[in-house]
Amino acid sequence: MKTENIKTFGDLKKAGYAYKPIKEELRRNLLQKLLKKETVFEGIHGYDYTVIPELERAILSKHNINLLGLRGQAKTRLARQMVSLLDEYVPVVAGSEINDDPFHPISRFAKELMEEKGDKTPIEWLHRDERFSEKLATPDVTVADIIGDVDPIKAANLKLTYADDRVIHFGMIPRANRSIFVINELPDLQPRIQVALFNILQEGDVQIRGFKLRMPLDVQFVFTANPEDYTNRGSIVTPLKDRIGSQILTHYPDDIETARNITEQETAEASATKEKIYVPDLAKNLVEQISFEARNSAFIDIKSGVSARLSITAYENLLSTAERRALQNGEDKTAVRLSDFMGIIPAITGKVELVYEGEQEGASEVAEQLINSAVKSQFENYFPKIEKLQKESDVDPYANVVAWFFEESGFELLDTLSDTEYKRQLNKIEPLEQLLKKYTPDISAKDKPFFKEFVLWALSEYKKLSKHNLGDGLEFKDVYGGYISGL
Repeated sequence: MKTENIKTFGDLKKAGYAYKPIKEELRRNLLQKLLKKETVFEGIHGYDYTVIPELERAILSKHNINLLGLRGQAKTRLARQMVSLLDEYVPVVAGSEINDDPFHPISRFAKELMEEKGDKTPIEWLHRDERFSEKLATPDVTVADIIGDVDPIKAANLKLTYADDRVIHFGMIPRANRSIFVINELPDLQPRIQVALFNILQEGDVQIRGFKLRMPLDVQFVFTANPEDYTNRGSIVTPLKDRIGSQILTHYPDDIETARNITEQETAEASATKEKIYVPDLAKNLVEQISFEARNSAFIDIKSGVSARLSITAYENLLSTAERRALQNGEDKTAVRLSDFMGIIPAITGKVELVYEGEQEGASEVAEQLINSAVKSQFENYFPKIEKLQKESDVDPYANVVAWFFEESGFELLDTLSDTEYKRQLNKIEPLEQLLKKYTPDISAKDKPFFKEFVLWALSEYKKLSKHNLGDGLEFKDVYGGYISGL
């Protein structure tokens, strides 16, 4: 509908506009998108057969919705994208605090204005982006914040007593009339605040300081909650939970590919500014594998969850580690190394909640263990499994590599090495080249140095080699050779 020519209630009636509740509006626009086979929720990965169908069913059923899941599972993003299902513009009575529809006014101001001016009542147009309100639930939120309260300044200015409903200052929910209203972390709301939501969800009654206003608010509620909150900080009171039509469980990505899609989408800007840094596919898989390892680690509180933001910030740190090294070496381009993963430890330690055993180990130590575990998990996708005990009849594919270290006193990969020196250092280990030719013949020349270092890390994890952090790099040695030469 063209809005520029419709400025009064009379114009609106001539244009044939019909009032629709917001839930009907969302339902109708979703049906149209589904019929056209359009993507409703953009940039959401891994939910195609789980969360998104359930969310669409809830919208079609005109339900208020609770998205229940651990942190970093795109709950708020899903809620924000529901705005795309609203009409581009809707008419409101000009000057209304609560977005009164001219065909269905509910505030005293709008009703009196329309009685006075009739078809000449001025109309304003509200864009869909202005029809979204969001509130993070915290223990200090009051009824006045979300419902409203008596405004003594308004009473003084209008020379009215507190018994007059015109002295009421509306809170966030009445001001979100005809909008999507999101309350994040619902269990953090005090029970008495949750109780104040009962009648709004069911009947539309707003109770403010003794005033019982019959205001059938037209709001699409979306709540988000973390299961951890139910035990640690609060809970959703049962009568409120009963009034929420659909509770939808969110989840973390089920596979590395989905997790990579999310990270690549969220780090596109960072990657664009660091386009001269080459990142092997294996490095990208390792970043995601770290999150998977964290979710299964005995040192990390599984109830708290491991957000997808861990992979995103870790990837950004990985790029920055390589970028910093290149700048120090005066190089305009470089490739990510496995030793650069030591630079992502700060991104891991801030994203995980440790249990008691993890605290005893130390956050940095746990983060380093996660990186090493990711190397072990990814290694078997490319190379034969490393056996701890080798039968005499079995041929050990790594024997020549280990033997090379037995004859050498030590092998260092310093962080300060230029790309040329780094490749030259790895090329000294000739058995590594033979190993890659046999098991990963299709990898590019760009990826070879990373794979060579990858093999060394894996051998150290399986105790075939020893790995020591030198502070400015890593040293690899034969486990027994170093001990014997010391004797």
